[in-house]
Amino acid sequence: MLGLRRYCCGATGSCPIHPERAGNVRSCEPHTPDPTGFRTGYLTSRMPRIKGLRWWIVALLMLGGIVNFLARNSLAIAKPTLSAELGLTDQQYAFILGCFQVGLILQPICGYLLERLGLRVGFALFAVAWSIVNMAHGAVSGWLGLATLRALMGFAEGSANPAVMKTISAWFPSRERGLVSGVYNVGASLGSVMAPPLVAWAIYAYHWQAAFVVTGGIGVGWALLWVALYKDPDRHPLLSQGERHYVFAGKERHLQSGGAPPSISALLRQRNFWGIGLPRMLADPTWGTLSFWVPSYFVAARHFDLKELAIFAWMPFLAADVGSLSGGLIASTVQRHTRLSLVDARRTAFTVGVLLMLPVAFVGTVKSPYLAVALLCLGGFAHQTLSVTVITMSTDLFRQNEVSTVTGMAGTCGNLGTMIFTLLLGRLVSSYGYAPFFVALPLLDVLGAALLWALVRERTTEDEPPSQGPPVAEY
Repeated sequence: MLGLRRYCCGATGSCPIHPERAGNVRSCEPHTPDPTGFRTGYLTSRMPRIKGLRWWIVALLMLGGIVNFLARNSLAIAKPTLSAELGLTDQQYAFILGCFQVGLILQPICGYLLERLGLRVGFALFAVAWSIVNMAHGAVSGWLGLATLRALMGFAEGSANPAVMKTISAWFPSRERGLVSGVYNVGASLGSVMAPPLVAWAIYAYHWQAAFVVTGGIGVGWALLWVALYKDPDRHPLLSQGERHYVFAGKERHLQSGGAPPSISALLRQRNFWGIGLPRMLADPTWGTLSFWVPSYFVAARHFDLKELAIFAWMPFLAADVGSLSGGLIASTVQRHTRLSLVDARRTAFTVGVLLMLPVAFVGTVKSPYLAVALLCLGGFAHQTLSVTVITMSTDLFRQNEVSTVTGMAGTCGNLGTMIFTLLLGRLVSSYGYAPFFVALPLLDVLGAALLWALVRERTTEDEPPSQGPPVAEY
């Protein structure tokens, strides 16, 4: 019946809500009776459960990734039209993108706010904010207005990676996180795939302003869906007790939340932060180039029109979808067939992505525009392979109550690198063309791989492994 008083530690000595107390039943008090059953998540058999609920949660995250990058990439596709109607130059466009990156650099603030507001409310508020700002793009009449709105949008969208990694850390055992991060990033790439045809359709059918109204309205709809469906795993009424136990039992004991959220200064003193932050600073310019500059490259260097943009501009992001899944698969395969640890397996997957990036250096020199598109597709695949891998490592190296803050800080590093690269490209492209920048991208990744191997150290603990007793069944 509803409202039964329960001890959270059972005969097996494993508590799905307080796994750090496993084996010590006396340290765990009975849960306060809850007449609704919603607070503790222990509902009676009369209430429905959803099998594999954590995978529905990641599907909701993937949909959020689609919405996020659909809004983010709308400006790049509309840029040729804006250049004609608003007189937008390459340097002005680079400054606008720089303002967006400045907003994204403030990701640690987003991570801090998410820790205090909670995922359900905090992520929804940020999503509504970036969607409204995106729709407001249609009301501007000059590049300064675009720069201001882009900075605000960058700050709001900076919440996405911290929120996603905190959700994955809360809902998934350690061995599934690499694959789950890849699944989310499929959504991010799908948003980039959908942007060229959707924005081109809106411009052809209506006007360039309509592209921002449509993509922003979709974002508001997703925020409402998130609020309606998301709850933390220890409170979700549709999560079965067996799946809850599977999720919590599969987490690293030494990475469980403990005490107050960490200070940023304390995290900055950890070499593991710099071990993932610096590689992101060097690798993220590739994604910025694909998202914001490749459409302009196709128009200026390969002489594509808006129709050809709609046909070809999405292809690198489709390849990136596959790359989003490959990083986790490579890491799990390496770990299964070798004696490497999870962290070393992830570093191996990152290195594979770097090797695949090397042919991107020839994008600017090949004669065939279709071969250039093919090389950019390889670049999209390779970048997501290494990017998803290094982003996921925050869940392997830091405690659960540190994950969103660390992810935000690493995102700051990544967006700082993207901003510097973007400003240099905007200033120099008219003099030197795009070719030198395509050569620089894989070289930066090589340096990032060297830093990843040199700086990251696995956390050690004297605690027992996360699961005790008989094996936990998968759900």
